[in-house]
Amino acid sequence: MTGELTLLGVRHHGPGSARAVGAALRALEPDAVLIEGPPEADPIIALAADPEMVPPVALLAHAVEDPARAAFWPFAGFSPEWVAIRHALAAGVPVRFIDLPAGSSFALRATGRTPEDGEEPAVDPVAVLAAAAGNGDPEAWWEDVVEHRHPGADPLAPFAAVAAAMAELRDPEVGTPGSPGVRPEGQPAGRAARFGGRPGACAAGRRDELREAYMRQQIRAARRAGHRRIAVVCGAWHVPALAAQPAASADRALLAGLPKKLKTEITWVPWTHRRLAQRTGYGAGIESPGWYQHLFDNPGPAAGGTGMARWLTRAAELLRAQDHPVSPAHVIEAVRLAETLAAVRGRPAPGLAESLDAVRAVLCDGSEVALALVREQLVVGEALGRVPAAAPTVPLQRDLTRLQRTLRLKPADAARELTLDLRKELDAGRSRLLHRLRLLGIDWGTGARSAANSTGTFRESWRLCYEPEFAVRVVEAAQWGSTVEEAATAKVAAAAGRAADLPALTRLAEQCLVAQLPAALPAVMRALADRAALDSDTARLTEALPALVRALRYGDVRGTDGGALEGVAHGLADRICVGLPPACAGLDAEGAAAMRARLDAVHGAIKLLERRTGAAASAPAAVSAPAPAAAGPAHALAAAPPSTASAALAERWTRALDALARREPRARAAGAAGRGGAVPGLLRGRAVRLLLDDGRLDAAEAARRLRLALSTASAPADAAGWIEGFLSGGGALLLHDPQLLALLDGWLAEVPADAFVDLLPLLRRTFAAVEAGVLRTVASRVATGRPAGGAGGPSGSPEQPLDQARADAALPTVLRLLGRHPSPEPPPAGARPWIPRQSDRRSAA
Repeated sequence: MTGELTLLGVRHHGPGSARAVGAALRALEPDAVLIEGPPEADPIIALAADPEMVPPVALLAHAVEDPARAAFWPFAGFSPEWVAIRHALAAGVPVRFIDLPAGSSFALRATGRTPEDGEEPAVDPVAVLAAAAGNGDPEAWWEDVVEHRHPGADPLAPFAAVAAAMAELRDPEVGTPGSPGVRPEGQPAGRAARFGGRPGACAAGRRDELREAYMRQQIRAARRAGHRRIAVVCGAWHVPALAAQPAASADRALLAGLPKKLKTEITWVPWTHRRLAQRTGYGAGIESPGWYQHLFDNPGPAAGGTGMARWLTRAAELLRAQDHPVSPAHVIEAVRLAETLAAVRGRPAPGLAESLDAVRAVLCDGSEVALALVREQLVVGEALGRVPAAAPTVPLQRDLTRLQRTLRLKPADAARELTLDLRKELDAGRSRLLHRLRLLGIDWGTGARSAANSTGTFRESWRLCYEPEFAVRVVEAAQWGSTVEEAATAKVAAAAGRAADLPALTRLAEQCLVAQLPAALPAVMRALADRAALDSDTARLTEALPALVRALRYGDVRGTDGGALEGVAHGLADRICVGLPPACAGLDAEGAAAMRARLDAVHGAIKLLERRTGAAASAPAAVSAPAPAAAGPAHALAAAPPSTASAALAERWTRALDALARREPRARAAGAAGRGGAVPGLLRGRAVRLLLDDGRLDAAEAARRLRLALSTASAPADAAGWIEGFLSGGGALLLHDPQLLALLDGWLAEVPADAFVDLLPLLRRTFAAVEAGVLRTVASRVATGRPAGGAGGPSGSPEQPLDQARADAALPTVLRLLGRHPSPEPPPAGARPWIPRQSDRRSAA
């Protein structure tokens, strides 16, 4: 340090360094302040004095031609650089950034001649200094020596000591492999970066040499500008290099090899304490930004004295808000314990370790769960910065900020749940914004499970969590348009042309509808129609149809027109009906499980299509029990022609499920080639259950097919798969049909012992999905032998015959309660009335 130049070496984001910088600047009264940082930010540095600027904030620089090439320079309220900026602006002193320009750094990265940001240095300066002092905990040593240091008479003395220590550390003889402070390979050492260190040994690396040469050039420029009392605030690692002041020609020669700078733009963006705690970007990460803010607000002895009482009081308030029983007496005892631990450990004042030990033992009663809450919300913190409206930004960001204000969606660092009622204009606008942002790759909101038991499409649940990196994604998305709607529309239209498969296009169509982007829908529909006409893979068609049909529902609440999608959906459904049985043949266990999930999804989608295109005009045709030979093939479907498009679709789907259910469990020698091979029992059983739930199959026929599937001719594994498919979605069927339960019980009793061991995992998986109450009742009936006896009621009394006249009289009222209209014509003599199944009740509801 000289009379003209004072080098203030700091630890990035160090509260002790920040207080020392403030004291030194007040004592020096410099006429210029130079700070390590990107010089492109000089035009906007004055915004730091704006009352609307609240740290933590960050400088965001990005290449104009490639917005993804970006970098952040974060500042917290306890960052030394932030303290220096605010002091200079308050004193009216010129303040500038003097580090290597961001455009040059981006160019170096593009050429591969410099390591990427975030790589860790090989030597931790704090670890070396702590080891030399005989302390194995670098963080605790730094806290004792710097953070709890009493203010001295000379405000520059700490910087002189740090400069001397860094000069020793930068000596090539220090930090060689095996020396204290050298981190083992693969172990992070983020603290070194906060001193400005970079990859390499203690000697400076190539990028450090370039940065330090540029900083020396900027110091010379400040002198030429007439400044006589210059204060430089930089990482302590750079102090020896800046103090050396070699010939200017040597620095110019070194910088001459820099590639051409990339054109960049820079602005201020909000930052968070949670992001400060992550070991990425400039200055690496700090483990406890909330604790550091406490140290900065309570300097010197206050941090461990009255400051510790404040800290533990905040912890108690946090725990009480979560219904933990914490009283003032707990706080008093926790303070005493922290002070005692500090004395026992030989520390000048309680630190973070002592405070957490006291919180765990006294306030949390040893609970690590409660302590994790304190760590997350107090040690790390949930602070979110704010930048003034005058900060430069892209038009897309301005439109997003306007929408956030209009819709009252304020960004917050802490994750929160948001439930929207789409019948309200405000909530509908919020939904549109969140969906459009997701299309732009900005996942501010992600779908969440609703706490309310509602199946209506008017309700949406979101989980909101703001990330500072969204500022970069907004800049990247700005190429698509200047407003959120315009950018989302352009990106969707471009994505439709690049979509590789049909499921991706149907998902895009669904997203387009929920985001209400009518201008993008024609391009998506053209691509969807073209792809659907060419795609012959039934598996992909089954993946595409559910998303497409879901999209049709959104016209009700959001007011969008899904009519263009309906024709495509019907076309896909028809092709699935034709190709389903062959597509299910020859699948292994994993493929069968995946196809079963798709089968359920397609079944639900077709039911939605039926309701959209109109109710069926007549009762569903039934798949009856075997008829006499003269009546035609066994299990034939009724051939009554459908009277509506809805009934026609339902009829085709019923026939497809029946064809799937009647597939042999294994391909027989005769005709195997024509029938396409075996269909797994899992899928055959599932098809039977879907037909039964829809009323297309009566209980007697279902029992006959179960008996066939469990016959000795079927392999045990195939039979177990049939049971799994049949019972999926609800095992209460076994309670209502004792014949099915008796068949299942008898089959299990006859399974050979060696085969039973192999089947046990599959059976356990099947019955694990059945409700506990149903399992208990089934077990009780099996234990009492009632399945074999076919008892019909809970008392074991035989089932009473159906009184047809009484049932016919009650049927119109039941149908009205279910939202259906009874047919005015009386049923034919001897015809069995159609009674809605459980799935129909859910559909009507």
